[in-house]
Amino acid sequence: MTQDPPNPEPTPTEAIRVIGRFEAGRAIPEEMRADVRMLGALLGQVLRESGHPGLFEDVERLRLASIQAYEEESSDAFERATAIADSFTVARADEVARAFTCYFHLVNLAEEHQRVRILRERTGKAGREGATDTVATAYAQLCREVGEDEARRRLDGLRFHPVFTAHPTEARRRAVSTSIRRLSELLGQHDVASDGGSEQRRAHRRMLEEVDTLWRTAPLRGQKPAPTDEVRTVMSVFDETLFTTVPHVYRRIDDALRGEDSGASAPVVPAFVRVGSWVGGDRDGNPFVTASVTREAAQIASDHVLRGLERAIARIGRSLTLDAEGTPPSAAVVALWDTFVASDEAAASDIAARSPEEPHRRVLLVMAEKISATRQHETGGYGSPEELLADLRAVQDSLAASGARRHAFGGIQHLIWQVETYGFHLTELEVRQHSQVHREALAELAAGGDLSEKTQEVLEVFRAVADIQRDYGLRAAGRYVVSFTQSAEDLANVHRLARYALGDDVPVLDVVPLFETFADLQAAPEILTQVVEFPEFQARMAATGNRLEVMLGYSDSSKDVGPVAANLALYEAQQKIALWAKDAGIALTLFHGRGGALGRGGGPANSAILAQPPHSVDGRFKLTEQGETIFARYGEPAIAMRHIDQVAAATLLASSPGVEERISSAAARFSDVAAVMDAASRERFFSLVKAEGFAPWFATVTPLEEIGLLALGSRPARRGLSVESLEDLRAIPWVFAWTQARINLAGWFGLGSALEAVGDEALLKDAYRDWPLLQTMIDNVAMSLAKTDERIARRYLALGDRDDLAQLVLDELALTKSWVIRLTGGDALLENKPILQRAVALRSPYVDALSLLQLRALRELRSATSVEPAGSGADDEQRRLLLLSVSGVAAGLQNTG
Repeated sequence: MTQDPPNPEPTPTEAIRVIGRFEAGRAIPEEMRADVRMLGALLGQVLRESGHPGLFEDVERLRLASIQAYEEESSDAFERATAIADSFTVARADEVARAFTCYFHLVNLAEEHQRVRILRERTGKAGREGATDTVATAYAQLCREVGEDEARRRLDGLRFHPVFTAHPTEARRRAVSTSIRRLSELLGQHDVASDGGSEQRRAHRRMLEEVDTLWRTAPLRGQKPAPTDEVRTVMSVFDETLFTTVPHVYRRIDDALRGEDSGASAPVVPAFVRVGSWVGGDRDGNPFVTASVTREAAQIASDHVLRGLERAIARIGRSLTLDAEGTPPSAAVVALWDTFVASDEAAASDIAARSPEEPHRRVLLVMAEKISATRQHETGGYGSPEELLADLRAVQDSLAASGARRHAFGGIQHLIWQVETYGFHLTELEVRQHSQVHREALAELAAGGDLSEKTQEVLEVFRAVADIQRDYGLRAAGRYVVSFTQSAEDLANVHRLARYALGDDVPVLDVVPLFETFADLQAAPEILTQVVEFPEFQARMAATGNRLEVMLGYSDSSKDVGPVAANLALYEAQQKIALWAKDAGIALTLFHGRGGALGRGGGPANSAILAQPPHSVDGRFKLTEQGETIFARYGEPAIAMRHIDQVAAATLLASSPGVEERISSAAARFSDVAAVMDAASRERFFSLVKAEGFAPWFATVTPLEEIGLLALGSRPARRGLSVESLEDLRAIPWVFAWTQARINLAGWFGLGSALEAVGDEALLKDAYRDWPLLQTMIDNVAMSLAKTDERIARRYLALGDRDDLAQLVLDELALTKSWVIRLTGGDALLENKPILQRAVALRSPYVDALSLLQLRALRELRSATSVEPAGSGADDEQRRLLLLSVSGVAAGLQNTG
């Protein structure tokens, strides 16, 4: 006699009640709730119309079961959700996975739209005067602490330098991202249209069409992108957002600092943003990035910025219809026009006919013509961005002198800011190469004989840098980052290779050491002491005001000793390097190699900046931005403006006496705590990763191997051919794999043991309150833990035949959660950050559903007793399902690598 299954599936009425209770429990703002429901309803309609009978009902069954399992935390509900996921055919599971992935894209869109809505409301109502994390408020605090003159000097030296990289952590296809961006525009149109009116109906109809496009667009790339494809993907961020947004950031800050005077006189805000790029320049472990690719990357970037400048100058020129009688031109402006007439009489005649007695307009249109000639490498173009800046400033001075100050310091100032920020190159292209590659090339050169293709390519890179500097200016290229710097010789080798390539006609090079492993971080001050004695470094520092750049790697250090010890080691290394630089009178810039995920140094950048050691920031902050973080932070104008303002404010404030005193006193007060945490976390981490057979076990209990099949980026996923050793595994798949398994181990493992070793809860609560480094670490771990799911993690860990390692992970997970909740307060993770808690909880049950689909595929692929004959295609079907679920989980968690 069979028994009825426990807790049978609920009726439709009960389903509505469960979903409603779940949404209410998340405390979603009403406007966002309406957006989520509308977009979800559009997806539901698309699924009903998809031509796949029963698909909508199957999606709803799994959705409801996953919500119940998440809400009730009962084994029966979880098993019911698992049974539903396992009951689908592989083809239906594919369709369901795609549906959930679409849903995540829509929820992410709704959340971004809500953020933009809130930012615009704040700006519109109060100009953000009440915000405490803006450049304006940071400047005001500096004025109070160091005086207005010193605060102004520090503002003049402010620099924020994000560097975009092609590290493969963006799981979405560009076609998917483009579809989402179109949906975002339609959602905005729907917002402002009259309720029930024709415009709203039109926006609703077009959104339905776009959701259908999103559903029908294959979520997986058919092949890996080429490096130039990655360059063009990053260019879309400049075209759609950054080129026009950055000047508005400067203007908003100037408005806040100067009120009504802003736009009527010279601004006090400098062009403090510089954008770097490794896309097309980072060849460490990527054989597809060649010298020709680097040249093409520079050409593509230059073409984009010159087109942007041409359009911007022409647009402002057409609007500058100020007649000569009321706004007479200066002698300099008249001279600019006369020079152009002499060089191109026909073009001058045409412009004059369109701009009668409008001298300033005529000169702006001439500049647009010259930019066009520059872009097309024709005669009559500009030789450098400095020439264009000189012309723009001549127009600005002329307008100001003739009384048209609002024009001089309005639109013309925006153009000046754009040229100062982007030049004719757009991004400062950086080369990165592994130190071992340089050593091998030099050994081959010293031996004589025919050079290998690899060594010839190493030398050709220097020729490419020289060509780029000649064509686009010194800022276009010149930084050369040396991965795994282990000695001063590793840096000197770059200059040796440059001389082999070009003799005495070498390009200008800023050689940047990258210290990645724990041992290299410890050795950094000694290496730098030797480096600054080299003639090439002394000459370059003399030319740049004694400036030196040093890069710190978060990824490999975390994989090397664990996240806790790595954070502490990075702090110590920064502290020592900063003190060394201060004593030597060196203007230091620390370049932070931070990833998007927490296991790679990710997390809120502004709080991380305010936790840095004294003198390690000094008004300059540079970091890598990659994958999904590029589009999350810079893909939408309002969010990009807010992010840049926040980071710049923290950069300015980090060197204030108050902040530096707080950090240094806390570091001294809790130094014993740090020492205990370091030793305990390291021991715990090593007990896992150095256990015999750990690497193959890790590859078994996570989708590590399958992630390598995703066409995320052009660079290979690992350095070697196997996973017998973690040394050959790149940090990105290390983090990505743990994230997909819903364990997130790379972001937290060892913290629980570290806190337990200290043991004194009162002392640790004091440390969490007063020690910025620990506060940032614990807050980031809380977010990482909130995205874990122990029930699902247990299923992944069970795939490996190592109960000892599985239990070690689960014990540390429980211990870490317990301590984090005790220190942050409340009864659950993120109770002190309700907005973040809501965002995680809103997605979690839907991520669970995709994880269950991924697990069924992974079990089949890991099964040693598969009865499917070789070549049957069964493995390919399961692998496709797994990869679809990987893309969906990445969209749901919003963190990959």
